[in-house]
Amino acid sequence: MNILEFTSGVYTQQYKYKSFSPSRINQTWEISDGEIQQLLSDADRVLGELNAFSQLVPDVDFFIRMYITKEATQSSRIEGTRTNMEEALLDENDIEPEKKDDWEEVQNYIEAINEAIKQLHTLPLSNRLLRDTHKVLMQGVRGKTKQPGEFRNSQNWIGVSLKNAVFIPPHQDEVNDLMGDLEKFIYNSEIHVPHLIKIAIAHYQFETIHPFLDGNGRLGRLMIALYLASHGLLHKPALYLSDYFERNKTEYVDRLMAVRESNKMKEWLVFFLYGVRETAESSIQVFKDIIALKEKLEREVLPHFSTRRQKNAQNLMTYLYQTPVTNIKSISNLLSLNTNTASALVKDFVKYGLLHELTGNKRNRTFLFKEYLMIFNKQFSGQQQP
Repeated sequence: MNILEFTSGVYTQQYKYKSFSPSRINQTWEISDGEIQQLLSDADRVLGELNAFSQLVPDVDFFIRMYITKEATQSSRIEGTRTNMEEALLDENDIEPEKKDDWEEVQNYIEAINEAIKQLHTLPLSNRLLRDTHKVLMQGVRGKTKQPGEFRNSQNWIGVSLKNAVFIPPHQDEVNDLMGDLEKFIYNSEIHVPHLIKIAIAHYQFETIHPFLDGNGRLGRLMIALYLASHGLLHKPALYLSDYFERNKTEYVDRLMAVRESNKMKEWLVFFLYGVRETAESSIQVFKDIIALKEKLEREVLPHFSTRRQKNAQNLMTYLYQTPVTNIKSISNLLSLNTNTASALVKDFVKYGLLHELTGNKRNRTFLFKEYLMIFNKQFSGQQQP
C-alpha cells in the first residue's frame, strides 16, 4: 500500500458509544514521498553515527544508565508525574512522602527498561515480552489493580469519561487479533519496510489499540527503543524519544489523532523521523560532552590527589558516572573505606567543584555530580520542532 493512500480504520457502534477499529498494518508499505525519503535518509545516517559512537566510548555502560533515567523521567512526565532526574537518582528514604508515588513509577520504568533489554537476549520483541514488561511497569504503583501484564478485557478510553472521551480505542474483543497483527508486522521479513518507518507505524498502532488498561503511553514509547535494540540498529540503548515527545507533547498527541481521524500517516512519519534525527544528534553530543568532561577532570582535578589517594579518587570518579547522586555511606561501602576516609575524599571532591551538597544537612548529606548531570539536562532541552 502507498502510504499516502492509507485508510486508518472505522468507528464501530457499541452500546451507547463508538469505538475505533484500526486497519491492520501487516502489509507492504510503499514510500514514494520525497520528504519522507529525505528525512528517512537523514535519520538513518545520524542513527548510524550514534551507533558507531556508542561503541567507541570507553565504559559506555556507565553512561547508558543516565540515558535510561532520563527516558524514565520524561516518559513518565508525559503521563503527569513530576519526578526530575535528580530525584529519580535518589534513594527511596530521601524522597519526600508526597513525591513517593511519582518516584516509584519512574523506578518501575527504569526496572522495566533494564529487564526488557535483558530479555531481548533470549526473547524477540513480541507480545509476550510486552506483557512481561508491562507487569514490571505496573508493579506496586497506581496501575497495579489494572491487570498488570495482561491485555485488557474491558473497554478503555482517553479522556475524563467514556461519554466524554477524546478517543475510544477498539473494543476489548478486537485486542488480541490486532496485537497479533502488530506482532507479525514487526517480524515479517517478507515485507520490505525500512526499520524506522516500521517502528513509527508500529508505535502509532500500539497507541491506537491501547491494549492495556493503563501504562500504554509509557510502554508504547519504550517499544521504540526495544525495536531498535532487537533489530541491531543500536548496539547500546542510547536513543529514547520520550524527551522529544514531551517537549512537543501537543503535536505528538495531535499527530497520532490526525492519523486516526484524517488518515494523515505521512505527517506522523515526518514528525517521528524528525524526532529520531534530532534525538540521535543530541545523544551524539552528549557522548562528546562526556568525553570532554572526563578528559578535563583527569587533566585538571585528579592530579591534585596524592599517589596514595589516586586509586580511591579514580574509583569514585568511575562510580559517579554511574550514580551522580550519592552520599558518604554509599561511597564508603562501594570503595570499602572507613567513614572518615570517605568523608575526606568527598570533601576534596566538593573543594575541586566535582560534587555539590544538596541537602544542607550536617548529617546524611546528599551530593550531586552537577556538571555531569547538566550535560543530559542541557542537551535534551530547548530544541523544538520547527
